[in-house]
Amino acid sequence: MFKLFRTKIAVALSLMIGVLLLGMVGYKLLSDFSWVESLYMTIITVTTVGFAEVRPLDTTAKLFTVFLIITSVFIFGYAITVITEYLLERNALQSLRKRKVKKIIQNLSGHVIVCGYGRNGQQAVQKLNAYNQPYVVIEKDREVIERFQDEVLFIEGDANEDEVLLSAGLSEARYLITAVPDDAINLFIVLTARQLNEGLFIISRASQQSSIRKLEFAGADQVIMPDKLGGDHMACLVVMPDLITFMDKLSIEGKNTTNLEEVEIAEFADQIVCNTIRDLDLRNRTGCTIIGYISPSGEYIINPEADQMLETKGKVIVLGRPDQIEKLNKMFRED
Repeated sequence: MFKLFRTKIAVALSLMIGVLLLGMVGYKLLSDFSWVESLYMTIITVTTVGFAEVRPLDTTAKLFTVFLIITSVFIFGYAITVITEYLLERNALQSLRKRKVKKIIQNLSGHVIVCGYGRNGQQAVQKLNAYNQPYVVIEKDREVIERFQDEVLFIEGDANEDEVLLSAGLSEARYLITAVPDDAINLFIVLTARQLNEGLFIISRASQQSSIRKLEFAGADQVIMPDKLGGDHMACLVVMPDLITFMDKLSIEGKNTTNLEEVEIAEFADQIVCNTIRDLDLRNRTGCTIIGYISPSGEYIINPEADQMLETKGKVIVLGRPDQIEKLNKMFRED
């Protein structure tokens, strides 16, 4: 729709410029005015302001002036119509979009709120998309919102404000990721979010080492330094390049490219006996391999034995190709 309006606006501007050029050339040729005089006569004619003529016009120039007035009235009228229609449609569409977003958020529960849609925010959203995890992005830059609003669910505003966080469904959210480049802003967001939802799991970005403890004290459950992770990653490519390259292959680069999955034992319990890892038999059922087990108490067991006892509230970490992970989800998950 907006592409059509942009085309109409471009046509209207072209016609307006064309009228000005036509008037200048016409007065130059018909009355031998200078270019400045021709521009002056054209402007006072098309705008109908009624200033005096540069000098008396002959019959031909007067007829040309009449033609120029009539033409400019239609063209400028068309331009005003197009611009007005564009503004009205734009406002109506934005209002409709806001109502739609509000309705979607009201139906969300256990979702993720991402504050800031910069480089780190976009990477976070990319991974959430790969896992089909519902999320809402809070962004105050109107240009960014307009660029990605067809792909991302946005709330426009400052994440520091209580109303903005609540409008993103903070009371029903499970996670909050604040990826704003400014540590001070992240600190305020963490403080505000923690006060509004004590059970929220908060992940914050930090640019300075000194900000980590402050963010944790404010209520952040995890604090990530992207620059530090990037430096560690580059150093590891020197020390053990093949291993790191292999690990990179496990990362998510887009939709349906998930290689790792975290699954709660409760999701298997209703369908199969799962007292031990051997009972799950995921290798034969889906092709996936269990590479880790997380007990309900939070203990991490890497490469567990087949006889590892499982608890309903525990989780298994599985490794597989995207098609194997998809098969796992289809077999044991309703969605």
